[in-house]
Amino acid sequence: MADRDKILRYFKASGDEELAARLVDLAEHARKTSKFRVSEFLDPHGRNIAEIVAANFDGIRLETDGGFANAERVRAAFVAEDFRGTPDFGITGYAVSWDKRYYTIGHRDILGAFMGMGCVREILGDIVLVPEGAQFVADKAFSNYIESNLTQIGAANISIQQIGIEQLRQREEKVKLVTATVAALRLDAVAAAGYGISRSRMADEIKSQNVKLNWKEAKNGAQPVAEGDVISFRGRGRVELAEIRGLTKKGRCAITLKRYI
Repeated sequence: MADRDKILRYFKASGDEELAARLVDLAEHARKTSKFRVSEFLDPHGRNIAEIVAANFDGIRLETDGGFANAERVRAAFVAEDFRGTPDFGITGYAVSWDKRYYTIGHRDILGAFMGMGCVREILGDIVLVPEGAQFVADKAFSNYIESNLTQIGAANISIQQIGIEQLRQREEKVKLVTATVAALRLDAVAAAGYGISRSRMADEIKSQNVKLNWKEAKNGAQPVAEGDVISFRGRGRVELAEIRGLTKKGRCAITLKRYI
């Protein structure tokens, strides 16, 4: 028997108690009904929380699906071990196209169009740009609303149609290696090196809540960064601290970063 209060106390300090509570509710319902319950779309940090919650429930296993083969955002299904069926993740795939002769549309523009429709991020999975336009996945429960209201992205009129999950293409990410030295392994210094901007500007961006560390809102520029940590900067993509190579003769930290373009 999972101790609900113990689980929530564990996540309280990190500010994840609200999400953890929703996931615990799903796990409890799945066990009670001997069926399954599916979460909202989760980023990698949310997925980690779901894995911890599931590990605290006997008789519950966790399955995830984000539509795309290498999805970053996924829905988590808490499945009772005695459930003999296949969980329905409730995911619908879409293809969006527009006149590329006149309009250039990116990930941020598509996400902005959703927010402008009054949608919350949790109903939307990955957005992948393809030669013809873009593909994305969303919660099936909102299909009618999306198809009726997503008619424009920015100034561009768009065409949208449902596609099968098997038609979704794998996200192709270009990676640029960045080598640098920093005075200390703190967020503002490492992020500034990764994005090629000044440390003072990055400190301002962190204060403006435009930067996340491991998919969580950054607390301050002095936060320590370790190998494997992922930094995201609103509108500028992601940077991963791939390797800490050691100290230079001047006592600075030599690092290698992967910038996902």
